[in-house]
Amino acid sequence: MKKILVTGGTGYIGSHTAVELIEAGYKIIIADNLSNSKIEVLDGIEKITGTKPEFEKIDLSDKKQTSDFFAKHTDIDVIIHFAAYKAVGESVKEPLKYYENNLGSLINILTEMKNCKIENLIFSSSCTVYGQPDILPVTEKSPIKKADSPYGNTKQIAEDIISDTISSSSNLKSIALRYFNPIGAHKSAIIGELPIGVPNNLIPFVTQTVAGKREQLSVFGKDYNTPDGTAIRDYIHVVDLAQAHLVATERLLENKNKLNFETFNIGTGQGNSVLEIINTFEKATGEKVNYKIIDRREGDIEKVWADTTFANQELGWKTKLSLHDALLSAWNWEKNFIEK
Repeated sequence: MKKILVTGGTGYIGSHTAVELIEAGYKIIIADNLSNSKIEVLDGIEKITGTKPEFEKIDLSDKKQTSDFFAKHTDIDVIIHFAAYKAVGESVKEPLKYYENNLGSLINILTEMKNCKIENLIFSSSCTVYGQPDILPVTEKSPIKKADSPYGNTKQIAEDIISDTISSSSNLKSIALRYFNPIGAHKSAIIGELPIGVPNNLIPFVTQTVAGKREQLSVFGKDYNTPDGTAIRDYIHVVDLAQAHLVATERLLENKNKLNFETFNIGTGQGNSVLEIINTFEKATGEKVNYKIIDRREGDIEKVWADTTFANQELGWKTKLSLHDALLSAWNWEKNFIEK
């Protein structure tokens, strides 16, 4: 049984990926500092899979903590590195926090991979590496433009760090999954997106507003060059995204990678505006969303969606779940909290 380290595994994407890995027969260990997640997520993973994953609370941006962790766990076959700060707006206000955490943790992990001879890394990258693309949809060969936020820049720099490290070390392999906007929740409604404090992502703000936890949803900007004036993103169901990590894991373990560092766009290939999301949510759930349109948010790009042809053909991965499915599952997850 191969062992997978999932950093940030009590977080939103990490927890859903943990479920997919366990159900596929992998043994996992989660490392997380719980700065933006809750330990109870482990119970949710256990309820779904019947297995409670091994867990260590650790700050991976701390070099000694990271070194001690890897000295203790010597049987890791693949690392899936999710652990990072990820709020675009916050990164504009606190850039050093983002550079220190997001890049420091990656450097510490790569250092220990070389020390411990761990060969396989899947990196949680982002479509923000493309900045505002000149041509849509974006392919993996689209230019990497200047990032519009420090968060996006940490992802650009991180990919460079991984590439340079691999170039200097013949036994390392990595896949960077550049994902677009994950939404939704597991069909059980036992795990889902659980932001600490005020949400930074659209869908938790939508569901919390409808649930009465927030007075009103703020839509950032109505003057973008889009059909309805609101920003467009490629919204992917988090379970489809989690399954992409499972496929990438198997690709590395089976040595099917064509290059030692590969990148794939993980999205649906379709863009939806914020107002389209609100309208689809209302149709899927029968609930009304109270919203207001305010000024643009600093660091946000206008529109982006993926060309997923390469991931579909090379990885053999495709999305299976619809926008309707994702929004309904997000609401069912939110209702689970209301009922509790």
